[in-house]
Amino acid sequence: MDWTCSCSLHLSRKIPFSLASSRFISKASHASYKSFTTSFPSRSSTTHTTIKSNSPTLSVSATGTFTWDDVVRISQPESLPDDSSDLTGFFEKIRICNRGSEKRSEFLPFAIDDQVVGYIHNGFASHLRKFQNVFVFPQDSSCGGRVSLHPMLSTPEERTSAVGNVVKCLGEELIPGIRNELYPVASSFGAPIFFSLERAAAPYFGIKAYGVQMNGYVERDGQKLLWIGKRSQEKATYPGMLDQLVAGGLPHGIACGENLVKECEEEAGIPRSIANEAIPVGAVSYMDIDGYRYKRDVLFCYDLKLPESFRPENQDGEVDSFKLIPVTHAANVIRRTQFFKANCSLVITDFLFRHGYMSPEYIGYLDLLRSLRSGDCS
Repeated sequence: MDWTCSCSLHLSRKIPFSLASSRFISKASHASYKSFTTSFPSRSSTTHTTIKSNSPTLSVSATGTFTWDDVVRISQPESLPDDSSDLTGFFEKIRICNRGSEKRSEFLPFAIDDQVVGYIHNGFASHLRKFQNVFVFPQDSSCGGRVSLHPMLSTPEERTSAVGNVVKCLGEELIPGIRNELYPVASSFGAPIFFSLERAAAPYFGIKAYGVQMNGYVERDGQKLLWIGKRSQEKATYPGMLDQLVAGGLPHGIACGENLVKECEEEAGIPRSIANEAIPVGAVSYMDIDGYRYKRDVLFCYDLKLPESFRPENQDGEVDSFKLIPVTHAANVIRRTQFFKANCSLVITDFLFRHGYMSPEYIGYLDLLRSLRSGDCS
């Protein structure tokens, strides 16, 4: 049976391609790794990349974009020398999700009621200083070197309204992608909620953000296959990149399980009767500093075994198309490319560990396992 069956809406949409690299290189793979020519474009750039190996050269189009055909080609085990034990590409995805640790000193703690709930960059803080009736800064009072909210804002509702007005005043120029979706602000998961904040603003205030991501898989003839989504080109973030079958942020006022059921219906047309069978299997975390943004994300991971007859159908316009591919081929895509939205690579890598696709004999096994929770997983 042809594993490349897919449900396609717009297969012609394309995005930048680049091959992963990292300092974590096993001796066994060093020779073949050095033969690669790699390029690391920014999220918005396009660069032509050629992959050289002892096998025939693989390349993508001159515009540096990829299609499902590229995904299939690069995922084939025979497309490159055997690199199944080389964890280099996986470590690169960890690095991409955990940039900028050397810049932490540029951020001020953001505290409410003596609890640190986030971190604010000095540059972004210069814009917040205009709102003296909302924010209090170290030089304004004895707040111990922390940014805090004005003491007159004493209830979650007052804080939500006041900070929300600030976000609106700053506008898209400083905080792009405003979605009118609120995230809870707390010191840790399940802790008291101090107020709620616009989702797009969360990394600018360095608050902890939580999400749910689900690996939807099928078992066929003793082989596991993953359903993979290709994000809409109209998405404000990571347009056209590969994604989990189902994923979404965890907004205020909804539990993880119920949020997953909702996302299953919206993103893949999975009915509640099937979505309720998803199994919570843990979490991954990362901390990424990029300019004024300090992302402290925790992703709750779920697995859902789907019927062979199931075909995903996107309902909200956020996914262009889906494809069902063997788990080992998905691993090759992560190992060899940057086709996947980076944090999705972490969730699938966690799946690889839990389902026996990673071996303790692989150099760096424990380091990679530990690094899947590089962020504050609380």
